[in-house]
Formats: sequence, C-alpha cells, structure tokens
Amino acid sequence: TDFLIVAWYVPCLASLETLQELCRKENLRCKSIGITNRSLKSYEVEYLCDYKVEEGTEYYLVKWKGWPESSNTWEPQKNLKCPLLLENFLSDKNEFLSRVREGKALKVRNHVKALKPAVADYIVKKAKQRIALQRWKEELNRKKNHKAMILVENTVDLEGPPLDFYYINEYKPAPGINVINGITTGCECADCPAEKCCPKEAGFILAYNKRKKLKIQPGLPIYECNSFCRCGPDCPNRIVQKGTPYSLCIFRTNNGRGWGVKTLQKIKTNSFVMEYVGEVITSEEAERRGQLYDNQGNTYLFDLDYDSDEFTVDAARYGNVSHFVNHSCDPNLQVFNVFIDNLDLRLPRIALFSTRTIKAGEELTFDYQMKGSIDLTSDSADGLSPSKKRIRTVCKCGAVCCRGYLN
Repeated sequence: TDFLIVAWYVPCLASLETLQELCRKENLRCKSIGITNRSLKSYEVEYLCDYKVEEGTEYYLVKWKGWPESSNTWEPQKNLKCPLLLENFLSDKNEFLSRVREGKALKVRNHVKALKPAVADYIVKKAKQRIALQRWKEELNRKKNHKAMILVENTVDLEGPPLDFYYINEYKPAPGINVINGITTGCECADCPAEKCCPKEAGFILAYNKRKKLKIQPGLPIYECNSFCRCGPDCPNRIVQKGTPYSLCIFRTNNGRGWGVKTLQKIKTNSFVMEYVGEVITSEEAERRGQLYDNQGNTYLFDLDYDSDEFTVDAARYGNVSHFVNHSCDPNLQVFNVFIDNLDLRLPRIALFSTRTIKAGEELTFDYQMKGSIDLTSDSADGLSPSKKRIRTVCKCGAVCCRGYLN
C-alpha cells in the first residue's frame, strides 16, 4: 500500500538557547544551531557581548558557539584568538556611538572601564543579526538552482531575515492550476537560429541574437526551446530556463524601502537578469490578497495578463530573489512573457531583462505597473471599477519622472 505523507513546516517556538541546551543534554548534533562534534568537545567563540577593565586587564564577555547564553564567560583579551570578531565588536560599538552622537564629532575613548548597557545590548543584537543573515545566505544558496551566488547585506538597521518567506525556483501553482501542460514535441533543428525553430512554429521571431541578447521589442513573447527539443543545452534559444547568470546581493535600503537587490557584476543591455516566480493563484484570490497587501503597504502581485486575466503570481511568501527587487518609475529592468514547457497563453513565465547597461553595485528595479509594452499610469488606474480600487501606496523610487504612487 502506498501512503501519502504530507509535511508541514512551522516556525520553531523554542529559542535557540533552549534548543542548544536540549541538544547538549541529549548529546545530539545539529549543525544548523551550532552543535557539532567539534563544539561538543571544544570551545569556539561565536561572538563577543561586552567589555570591561579590571585591575588593568581587559576582559570580553564571550558567547561560545553551540553553548547557551547562560554559559557566557568573561575572558582576558590575551586568550582570544578571534581577530575578526574583535574587529566586529569594535566596529559595532563605534557605529552605535556615532548614531547616538549624530551630527557631533565622535570621540572614542580607548580606556573605558566598562560599556554602558545600551551599547552592549546593541553589540549583541548586531552579532546575532550577522549570524542570522549568514545562515540565511547559506540557505538561499543551497536552494537556488543556478550557478551565480546570492549575497545578503544589512549595514542600515537591525532587521534580520524575513520570517515568512520561502525560496523557490519556479512557479508554485495553487490547487487546480497546471503550469506544465504536458508538451510532448520540440524542434528538430540542428542550428536553431537558422531553421524553423520553436518561435517560428508559434508565429513569432527568435527573441535572441547570436550573442544571446534580446532583440525583440517589449510586448512580444519569447518562445524558448523546451525539454523535447533536439538541440542541446548550449542552444542560443535557451536563456531564461538556465536561471540567473549574475551574482546578486539582497541588501537593506537606507531610505525606507526595505530590502532591495543590487548586481555584483556588470550587466549589458538586453541581458536576461532573473525570473519573477511565486504562487500562481486565480485573479479572484489575488483581489482578496491585494486588499490585505495594500493595507500593509506591500506589493507582490503580478497579473499574468498576456492573453487573459485569469491568473496572478503572488511572490509575498514564496519567491526567489525577485521578491526583493524594488519598484522604480525609471527602471533598469523590463518585463517579458516567456513560454517554454507550457504553451498555455494564460500562464506565461515572467522574465526580467536589462533595458540598459547596469554597473556592478547598482540597484536593480522594475516598474510594478509594467504590462508588456503598456504602462498602466496612475491616470488610467483611476478608471478601474470600484471593486478594483485600492489604497494607494506612495512611491519612494526617487526618479525624476516618479509618478508618486506604486498603484
């Protein structure tokens, strides 16, 4: 007899400290919370919590890796062999003091006998955040299905990883929605650009040139070769399906826009950057969720309206790096509809291509109102039916041509 096992994942209600104590008591190993063979048998500094001077000797309060905070001990600096953690401690202390004394010249005293509780508290929170973001980065890179790296950075505040976000690489369809239509045929080309390939069969031109850059205008669809095509993985008509080719960084913005995404590599014009994925839901369900998201000031819904308006992609809880890409009224990414293993015109995949050369370190943005080649401006939004009207979200993109609102 076959059994269907359904796994449910919920956030653990026990603190990290409680889990570490339980693991040690039962002699269990758990790499994700720092309990390994090494940490069971030895002591390793996880981060430094506080500082004091007694009888001319400098001491640091040490949080030991894999040990609960109740096991923290004061250790003389001469015993510590962790230069990076010492550097982080001093950097975090100076950062806190500079914020407290913003606008004033910062005078750091090198012979402080003890730190004030507020300073030590900030240092501990910053250390915990640093560890949490590192673990999140490792998790994202384990789950991604492309070669390029994903980095995480927050030099702005104490915000840690989002608590209710799950990384996925492709659409997550709601029950009853089929995003793979069982295509069973592909092209027989030996040289896809030169022959009657998949795009020509669909009545369109090949979307890419010989340098694998986009050559079609916004609004036109992209038909890539599929899993049944005769051509191999190096076919110039296989671009979006290979995933993000650039190393990207999820970073905390400093102007109240939450998280954003920047590229760590130069991106040339008309290059594929990333795919927009999430839950595929009906438009009726999207309308219900949209009311909630607007009240929260969030925007994660993307209508699949290439041929109809039956379905929407919701990247609020499930998504990839594109979940964190911010809106701009003057974006450097453009939306295109893509068809690969599903030719259902109601369910295109959404790909983001560069509209110009993007420098390394530059933030990536797209227009949340982009619909192929049509921009739904704030003026036309006023013509929506009463059921479609929602709370308007103020835009903070800062572009010269900013429309003032996201919706």
